[in-house]
Amino acid sequence: MCITVIGGGLIGASWAALFLAHGHQVVVHDVAPDVELRVRQVLRQVQPSLEALGLSLDPETPRLRVEPTLASAVRLADWVQECGPERLGFKQQLWAEVESLCRADAVLASSSSGITASMQATRMRTPERMLIAHPFNPPHLIPLVELVPGKRTAPDILQRARVFYESLGKRVVVLRKEIPGFVANRIQAAVIRESVSLVRQGVVSAEDLDVAVTQSLGPRWAVGGPFLSAHLGGGPGGIQGFFRQFAGGLQLLWLHMRLRPVLLTRGAREALADEVLHSYGRDSIEVLSARRDAQQNAVLRALRPAAEPSSKLSSEESP
Repeated sequence: MCITVIGGGLIGASWAALFLAHGHQVVVHDVAPDVELRVRQVLRQVQPSLEALGLSLDPETPRLRVEPTLASAVRLADWVQECGPERLGFKQQLWAEVESLCRADAVLASSSSGITASMQATRMRTPERMLIAHPFNPPHLIPLVELVPGKRTAPDILQRARVFYESLGKRVVVLRKEIPGFVANRIQAAVIRESVSLVRQGVVSAEDLDVAVTQSLGPRWAVGGPFLSAHLGGGPGGIQGFFRQFAGGLQLLWLHMRLRPVLLTRGAREALADEVLHSYGRDSIEVLSARRDAQQNAVLRALRPAAEPSSKLSSEESP
């Protein structure tokens, strides 16, 4: 398949690495003069992580090329993965241009982290072939892709998208309706909000808050999300037992959180940045990213064997 990635930044380069590792032809469109150097540098950085997942990636592969003009980039594309700035006007204008330049059967997918397909497609003549395919950073590593069809997205386009991303090893979640921020980012926003509040109140340091998450909710949610965890937390009574025991306390905590507004003012951002850099600034972003990817890969490899027996059993039981 020929895939055009619009935007050669962090998300676009990560997507490109995953597409290439699965044997696709990739064209990156970006107006930056050094985009090919930057993308190939990312390929070199993520190569060990992909190899740990059993995927082969040659950072110098000729299957990657860069096109500075949009028309040349999308002309032969089977699939367009947009990874541009999170600006509504930019995306609306971009899709209007892309649909006039690409093949009529090309699927148009946006990596947007919060702008819905219906909002992006207002200037399109063929909005039925456009949808959200939101990855979690970094796309080459984190399994989730949220598929969010717009009001006019065709059902066959949604199905094609599900099949395509699953062929990349992605775990696909299809949203039942559009909502700004989608699902995972809204959950993340709630966690970050309370994290900022706790650090700004002086309850805990930024580094210790990270420890509190990675040593409790992180491992718990890696094997069961909030609802499965609550179901198990209710003991023999399951989710009903959980609500009987904890509903009142949860409501009080939610009320307490609402009474404390969290504002990311310039002063708050500077204070938080100083604390984060004090904890993590001794290592470069490249070193921290490589360490994160290695640890994330170890978690994913550890989870895979535990998930295989049930999958195997299901396939064996199928007629």
